[in-house]
Amino acid sequence: MKKVITYGTFDLFHQGHYNLLKRAKELGDYLIVGVTTEHFDEARGKVNVIDPIMERIENVKKTGFADEIIVEDHEGQKIEDIQRYNVDIFTVGSDWIGTFDYIRQFCEVVYLERTPDISSTMIRKNQFHIVNVGVVGTGRIAPRFISEAKYVSGINIVCTFNPQLDSVQAFQNRHDIPNYSDSYKEFLAQVDAVYIASPNETHFEYAQKALEAGKHVLCEKPIGFTRAESEKLYRYAKEHHLVVMEAVKTAYCPGFQQLMNVAKSGKIGDIKDVEACFTRLANLNSRERTDAAYGGSFLEFGSYTLLPAIKLLGSEYTDLQFQTLYGEDGVDLYTKVELTYPNAMATAKNGVAVKAEGQLMIAGTKGYILAPSPWWLTRRFEIHYEDPTKVEVYEPIFQGDGFRYEISEFVSKINGIKKNGYKLTAEEAIAMAEITEAYMRHRAKKGTR
Repeated sequence: MKKVITYGTFDLFHQGHYNLLKRAKELGDYLIVGVTTEHFDEARGKVNVIDPIMERIENVKKTGFADEIIVEDHEGQKIEDIQRYNVDIFTVGSDWIGTFDYIRQFCEVVYLERTPDISSTMIRKNQFHIVNVGVVGTGRIAPRFISEAKYVSGINIVCTFNPQLDSVQAFQNRHDIPNYSDSYKEFLAQVDAVYIASPNETHFEYAQKALEAGKHVLCEKPIGFTRAESEKLYRYAKEHHLVVMEAVKTAYCPGFQQLMNVAKSGKIGDIKDVEACFTRLANLNSRERTDAAYGGSFLEFGSYTLLPAIKLLGSEYTDLQFQTLYGEDGVDLYTKVELTYPNAMATAKNGVAVKAEGQLMIAGTKGYILAPSPWWLTRRFEIHYEDPTKVEVYEPIFQGDGFRYEISEFVSKINGIKKNGYKLTAEEAIAMAEITEAYMRHRAKKGTR
């Protein structure tokens, strides 16, 4: 008897799950299916699981493919199970290619091709809709988004759009996702929502057309270069009951939310100064270092460094100043933004060719909060007081590289679970767009186009 084993969360059971179990069963004579517990899903970084484990087990049982169902609840269990049950073949979906190659020393490993269309759930729970998403752009960010989406329930990556065919081939070979290059309209017809990761100058147009086609939008920053553009998108989405989110991933990380809540709680008194720094020595051939019009440090990192100031001090600043160091080709290599409020101040430092200590510091009348680099992922922060021996340390949970939290927020908002949008409000996003518009005017005065 040839034994096969597979594992999964099997949340919001759909046609893709059914097909995977069917093909797994066809690999042998006896199929063992491991269903993960909520605790283990949380530990391995899976977010927003909807169905309870007993319901997920029952859904697997109803397919009739599983000869035996077990529960997976800890790291390392896969090898234990393979040895305990004398398994011949371990199998999972092709979106995990390479991840489980270490198991080959114990049994054969088979990666099954993904199901491209899982738009209709077989067992629908509380009207939760599986969101078919199309990705605009196939550059360096898109693969990271797709990899992180595996850890979010209720999302299916259907296709990509990129008119630049020379950059599509390698992406398709790796991810086996069809690309549309001729018609954005045809691409939009395949999806419920889009994630826009194209060059900065294309964001607004792609987002506007997607909304007009009735699609939800998650867009990399900046979503627009002016306050008017940002307002237009958020207003249209609200009027047509659509979701539009700017992908400032820090805003959706649980650690950053905790940091903001602690700062607002009064533990450090009244907030008087916010200093945020994000610098990276970007590749000389990258868009950040070569595109004087739409690259550079502020457009790359400004949304991150402005975020804590806007969330803690608001948008009613009385003065706004920029200082920029340009390269010979006019690229913004380092920009410092200074905001003055009636009773506080803030500084946002951004660099693509200047390296500085990338920390976040929030100063108050009773103490200060210090989050070390990379604070934008917020794995750790400290509260310091006048007494140097008194330090409070926070180490919030953080999984992956942050994308899964904004993806989870996006899917949840589409399904109406999260409606208030406090993690990054439309007003906050519009306020940052207004600062971006001011930056573009500042840069234009320097003769940089």
